[in-house]
Amino acid sequence: MRADRVFAYGAAAGLLGDLLLGDPRRGHPVAAFGRAAAAVERVLWRDDRARGALHTAVCAGGAVALGAVAARVVRTSPAASLALTGAATWAVVGGTSLAREARAVGRALEAGDVEAARARLPHLCGRDPQALDADGIARAVVESVAENTSDAVVGALVWGAVGGVPGLLGFRAVNTLDAMVGHRSPKYLRYGWASARLDDVAGWPGARLTAVLATLAGDDPRGAVRAWRADAAAHPSPNAGPVEASFAGALGVRLGGTLSYSGRVEHRPVLNGTGRAVGIHDVERAVRLSKRVSWLALGVSVAARRIAKGRTS
Repeated sequence: MRADRVFAYGAAAGLLGDLLLGDPRRGHPVAAFGRAAAAVERVLWRDDRARGALHTAVCAGGAVALGAVAARVVRTSPAASLALTGAATWAVVGGTSLAREARAVGRALEAGDVEAARARLPHLCGRDPQALDADGIARAVVESVAENTSDAVVGALVWGAVGGVPGLLGFRAVNTLDAMVGHRSPKYLRYGWASARLDDVAGWPGARLTAVLATLAGDDPRGAVRAWRADAAAHPSPNAGPVEASFAGALGVRLGGTLSYSGRVEHRPVLNGTGRAVGIHDVERAVRLSKRVSWLALGVSVAARRIAKGRTS
């Protein structure tokens, strides 16, 4: 079986597996990678960029190497190659868990239980829930759904199309390292620099594809394009900016503004300033848009790999 077909069938099976099964409660491969990365950090940590770069190289490089070895072992068996691609895709995408957590917060808000929504929000993002009212929580959920559609689904599919199983595992490793050490806390400002910059590079194509697909799949394509062009560049993240702006325009809502992370206040630019304030019902709308974008991304990634394979054959 040709490599492009292995990726197409395997990625579709993995995405379907995520839809039906979600993430396992225990023993998730990404959690295992996180524990390994934490062990490497305990050995290497110094308040130094070079040590941080070594940490990134060891952890991300190890994930890519593991994927390459596994793919090589099964390369003579189409069935085993397909199964490996499906398992790797299921392990690295997280669309179902993203939707589940977003909807859990949304249900609490609909029931008027703001405290329950605050308690659940940390499962989804790093905002300080105590600083948020019901509308602020809803906005945080929509922004998190937008950003994580790129990080948890689309970006992985893009790199799977580029590099197969090593690409899938490598992207998730880089994204996980950024979440662990890439934030600008005093401890990780220098040590996490390499992980943060590598995540910016790895996330670039997936973020742009997410923004394009949100524009096409949303309720207001013109609004999405307008918000993307006008506001994305002002966002402090080069990848979250286009994604959140396009989601804001597509949904007709206003995102951004003042945020609080563990007591640290950030004043971010408003995205789609002509939109209305986020309402509780927009949580479900964002989740549905995320799902449409995810399946469209699978189609685009499969088509791109098939075209690339045709040109090289």
